[in-house]
Amino acid sequence: MPIGMIESLDFEARGIARQDGKAIFVEGALPGESVEYASFRKKASYELAHLIRVLSPSSSRVTPPCPHFGVCGGCAMQHLEPMAQLASKQRVLEDTLWHVGRVRAGQILPPIQGEAWGYRQRARLGVRKVAKSGEVLIGFHERRSSFIADIKQCRILPPHVSSVLLPLRELLSSLSVSEQVRQIDIAVGEQCTAVLLGLPAMLKVSDEKKLQHFADQHKIVFYVQPKGPDSVYRFYPESEPRLTYTLPEFSVVLAFLPSDFTQVNHAVNRVLVRRAMGLLDPQPSERIADLFCGLGNFTLPIARSGAHVLGVEGSDGLVRRARENAAINGLASSVDFVVANLFESTADSLAALGRFDKMLIDPPREGAIEVVSALSDAVPKRIVYVSCNPATLARDAAILVNSKGYRFVSVGAVNMFPHTAHVESIALFEQP
Repeated sequence: MPIGMIESLDFEARGIARQDGKAIFVEGALPGESVEYASFRKKASYELAHLIRVLSPSSSRVTPPCPHFGVCGGCAMQHLEPMAQLASKQRVLEDTLWHVGRVRAGQILPPIQGEAWGYRQRARLGVRKVAKSGEVLIGFHERRSSFIADIKQCRILPPHVSSVLLPLRELLSSLSVSEQVRQIDIAVGEQCTAVLLGLPAMLKVSDEKKLQHFADQHKIVFYVQPKGPDSVYRFYPESEPRLTYTLPEFSVVLAFLPSDFTQVNHAVNRVLVRRAMGLLDPQPSERIADLFCGLGNFTLPIARSGAHVLGVEGSDGLVRRARENAAINGLASSVDFVVANLFESTADSLAALGRFDKMLIDPPREGAIEVVSALSDAVPKRIVYVSCNPATLARDAAILVNSKGYRFVSVGAVNMFPHTAHVESIALFEQP
């Protein structure tokens, strides 16, 4: 078996070694380690490999506490000490900004981090009924596979959610419609925990009773989605509190559905919003755009400052709930919301939204290349960019710096997903 010295981690948390000018990506290997590996895919410029044996372990290597680590694809970095994970993500962020966009920030911000375990308050889990046994599996996909990992617990889910996984498997296997359930969405709010099931609108009485009994026993709220996202409705119990999370620093409460996009880590999200507000520095006299605004996670804290905010989002449902959240928080007069596909942005469509003093952009993994490319001469003097993909941030940053005349003031990593390879970040751009 070949032996390699691991130099660094890539954006999928694989160790990188180099042999004869070729990059070798070794799953499970850590920087500074000498490892024995076996390649399972060979290309002209790189190879993908399994870790066979660690000859010289890193001082940051730890024993993964989860018995499913290595099979379950939900985590990729449990074998690396949490602070070293954060340092690795910061390095991936900086390297990607340079290698993809040829840009560097003037300042590296302190990374944002939170609890390493039990942090994931929203998760989509796959469901599969095993034909031979009739057993239902619930979990993340196995690594490099479409199969569902047979997990009995999950350390990154809150303990009360992890403890209900096995009972939930038993419940689903007992339903007459169990074959129809392909995934579940779990959402933890501050007053209740919800499970969203893809089930027919009309259920057998026996199935309804089983769901109701389970909800009462485990203090779960069931939602049902018979068709698309707009078909989601609360099934049982109907009188419990709504799903909500709070941003206490800004006196904001946001209500949401279990199918809605929300940040999975509420504690880190609070710190992220605080930093975004500090970088944006909204003032009462300003008009500010919040693009890809979702439920109003950043919109409402901006409005709380006294600025007038326009939130733009592509989903009708999210905009409806954003308007409801603005009203609940007494901010309806300070915000407007528009439904628009920002992936089709042009100079004309952005100009039609009006002039903005500042802008916050929080796009999905695809980034916001259409938005930043469409910025006209009357560009906002300050842009805060919240990213979940270093590669698209680097690409968009290059446009802002090289084509639109912005200074790349600062950037920092956000460890929204400990033990995974996800690298989130926040960046600030200013006009000179």
